[in-house]
Amino acid sequence: MFFKELQQATEISRQSLFGVPVIIDALHGQITLEQYRAFLTQAYHHVKHTVPLLMACGSRLPARYNALRSSVAHYIEEEIGHEEWILNDIAACGGDPEAVRAGLPSLATEVMVAYAYHQIDRGNPLSFFGMVHVLEGTSTAIATNAATVIRDSLALPQSAFTYLTSHGSLDLEHVVFFEKLMNEIVDADDQAAIIHSANAMYRLYGDIFRSLPSSPPRSQTAAAALAA
Repeated sequence: MFFKELQQATEISRQSLFGVPVIIDALHGQITLEQYRAFLTQAYHHVKHTVPLLMACGSRLPARYNALRSSVAHYIEEEIGHEEWILNDIAACGGDPEAVRAGLPSLATEVMVAYAYHQIDRGNPLSFFGMVHVLEGTSTAIATNAATVIRDSLALPQSAFTYLTSHGSLDLEHVVFFEKLMNEIVDADDQAAIIHSANAMYRLYGDIFRSLPSSPPRSQTAAAALAA
């Protein structure tokens, strides 16, 4: 089945993403409020493109994938408005959501989004499912755990974690749906395009995390905790 092949073909890229220092720090409660707000800011700037990307993908699917359009429509219904959740989270942790809305993404975020549009427009529209695989798989693997640890370490309200907690649980359902969807892709060229895109997306998504503000040295973190 193709879904299993996709997982195996992207495992090294997946582990590379999970090895990014800020992700490791987040899972250990060692990131700052500045870093969390920066993460939410970049999440807003790529999540706001999810629905337009899905629409672009669906509109460019070849005739042999007419049945797939209903699945794309399902994804669109599920994803509408999620960027507003992120702005609400930013407000709940003391940030300025309107400044984020009016601002620009980091170069890393801009490049990832541009790559997704490029693959749909100039490559194979099914490449977009490589991005879906990366973002949803990452959410289910780390989102809920990270939300709990960050909330406790930064003493933030639960209302500051709508995006992470909702995607941790919601994307569990999405992954089951996605697995079934991928197993319906039998064309070798389409499969290769999705695998290629997923490997690229693991690198590009990782670059977003690498572009976040650096964590303070562990010694400084410990000293600050003792001082408090």
